[in-house]
Amino acid sequence: KKIYFEYDRSDLSTQARTTLKEIADTMQANPSWNLDIAGHCDERGTIEYNLALGERRARSAKKYLASLGISADRISTISYGEERPVDARSTEEAWAKNRRCEFSFITR
Repeated sequence: KKIYFEYDRSDLSTQARTTLKEIADTMQANPSWNLDIAGHCDERGTIEYNLALGERRARSAKKYLASLGISADRISTISYGEERPVDARSTEEAWAKNRRCEFSFITR
């Protein structure tokens, strides 16, 4: 699953909160699973700024999952900044796809 962000933002949309609720439900049903959250950005901005923004996005998702009862110890975050685009074009459509968090479940 993925959630998306507005340009230069790390706050969660209503759609992102809905997706995160689904992820929280899955984690509650599978208490041995952990979660990796990867924050991503579009290409605009410096490398350093985008790494920090990706981290803010991942932490925002983690904080919301914790508010839904998921232990923060089960969640790790990483930022890839602009380094792993889904769409390499320099268009509004591509940038919107690249401003995201991706989630990976990890089983122990």
